[in-house]
Amino acid sequence: MKNLVFFLALILTFAEGRAQGTVERIKFASQALEGNLIGDDHVRDVSIYLPEGYQESDTRYPVLFMLHGFTDDDSKWFGHEEHWINLPELLDQSFEDDQLSKMIVVMPNAYNRFKGSMYSSSATIGDWETFIANELVAFIDNNYRTIAKPSARGLAGHSMGGYGTIRLAMKRPGVFSAIYLLSPCCMESNVNPNPGLRRNVEAVQRMDQLEEQPFFVSATLALSAAWAPNPQNPPFYFDLPFTEGIDRPEIVAKFQVNSILSMIDQHIPHLRDLNAIALDVGDQDWGISGPSKKLDEILSAYQIDHHFEIYQGDHVNRIGERIVNHVLPFFSRHFSGN
Repeated sequence: MKNLVFFLALILTFAEGRAQGTVERIKFASQALEGNLIGDDHVRDVSIYLPEGYQESDTRYPVLFMLHGFTDDDSKWFGHEEHWINLPELLDQSFEDDQLSKMIVVMPNAYNRFKGSMYSSSATIGDWETFIANELVAFIDNNYRTIAKPSARGLAGHSMGGYGTIRLAMKRPGVFSAIYLLSPCCMESNVNPNPGLRRNVEAVQRMDQLEEQPFFVSATLALSAAWAPNPQNPPFYFDLPFTEGIDRPEIVAKFQVNSILSMIDQHIPHLRDLNAIALDVGDQDWGISGPSKKLDEILSAYQIDHHFEIYQGDHVNRIGERIVNHVLPFFSRHFSGN
């Protein structure tokens, strides 16, 4: 079967003396990602946190799907390697509070040849929207003791994952009931005007050059792959939004229509249907705090109930704290059917 899932469970043990969940890392064969033009593996790693007591009971749990940021992956977030965050440790710490609803937490690996999928649908990189909102959700419900209904299913993400969170909520309604955006990127068009950057982007001509590129070069390539696919343009099968440093208006337009602030007006009914929306951002998160404020203003203009906060911090330095003190309590309050 194409959707055969190979369980390569990795059970991690955390700090002694604390209630401990377990982590399974599985491989999931996605039909939606199969056949992508860039040749990325359609068999994706997925990390799954099962709360303490899961193995010993028949309790069913709500599920929080979490999406990592650009250049990150599930391995880094789930403690398989040293990183700036260790999500299972934060979950164990949080669930010591008996007032907090325990939940299953799921994170797919969205790192690809371009260092991030943008959780978008493109012939170049595959249909990530279907993979997450349809295939992965269905697999988790069919193979774990979940409360298999939207009211007990949430979606959250950091940076690129924050973008993916609101994108999926708008484009795949009825799957998730609550969303939380942490420092979401790509609210506005992301065609960087810097001439030097553009020269460096256009200098990338071969597959073996992709991994060595700096952040903003990689980001431009990743956005092009996600938003401007071109099956007639090997080896990367996308169009850049500029040629010889000069904007290509027809490709720039593709970037613009994929920015959240451009597409949101067409999806207001779907956002209204959510039970809860929250977003937050650090005041020193340059390039992200301003557009996040604009998103807050648009939601307010449409009278969509939501929570927005600008806190003291940058793009990553307080994300762990936000997850413990804000994200998990938010979903615990808004999940129903426990």
